[in-house]
Amino acid sequence: MEVASPEGRTLNTRITADEAKFRDKMVLLPGGDFLMGTEDEDGFPWDGEGPVRKVTVDPFYMDSHTVTNAEFQQFTEETGYKTEAEQYGWSFVFYLFVPDDFSYKVQQVPNTPWWLAAEGAFWFQPEGPGSDIQERMDHPVIHVSWNDAIAFCEWAGKRLPTEAEWEYAARGGLEQKRYPWGDTLTPNGEHYCNIWQGNFPKENTKEDGYLGTAPVTAFPANGYGLYQMSGNVWEWCSDSFQKKGHANSSSSKVMRGGSYLCHKSYCNRYRVAARTSNTIDSSTGNIGFRCVTSS
Repeated sequence: MEVASPEGRTLNTRITADEAKFRDKMVLLPGGDFLMGTEDEDGFPWDGEGPVRKVTVDPFYMDSHTVTNAEFQQFTEETGYKTEAEQYGWSFVFYLFVPDDFSYKVQQVPNTPWWLAAEGAFWFQPEGPGSDIQERMDHPVIHVSWNDAIAFCEWAGKRLPTEAEWEYAARGGLEQKRYPWGDTLTPNGEHYCNIWQGNFPKENTKEDGYLGTAPVTAFPANGYGLYQMSGNVWEWCSDSFQKKGHANSSSSKVMRGGSYLCHKSYCNRYRVAARTSNTIDSSTGNIGFRCVTSS
């Protein structure tokens, strides 16, 4: 059977989970009822995190970790695909990653001066010309738009998770906990995710070991065997973004999980119920994705 995506693409659903690419990294999740959302005092109700409600998801397979640079490179080599950042000629890079002696054009973003629109930045050279992914093949691919993620999914015989599937998976079998491992951010002083420590955006003390992205399995998996459902990179979902009282917009898609730039002082969105969005053609140095298939 073939079905059309919201943007009119025809998706091949004949491929089973067993036939999907990178099948060995997928985990079968049992599905069922869970309590989605939060009314936590640390939450952002204006983001549409609540109310808490019972949601049912069918069984499905999910990648145990986000798509890596190595996997995305295989995709581009086999298909010749060019990401939207490559087509546009630029993408957003965090200012600390742009070298002082850069020779390419950058433009500061109003209201978020830590983001620079960097000429020539894309997944293969994440910080612009002169950078590479040679030592980061096991890191999440970044600078991928929602459209890029959909293209990869079509090639791999997979799809993006729904927002409900993503949150169900992130909770790892725990009910209404703040993080995939419980309510405490650093149990026994141990770091369980890659987020910002220190004074954002000026200084990252790297107490968790990383300034930028981390390898996709760098921190312990949750109860379902899924890695880094909090922090590291934002993850695209299939759903259009909607807040309570606002209409759906097919040009703005849900992102989940937070990233290495999230900090409690301004973006406490590495909680499992937290959510945000971006337009379907947007790419930055902290957005990636993981895939699912129906069981």
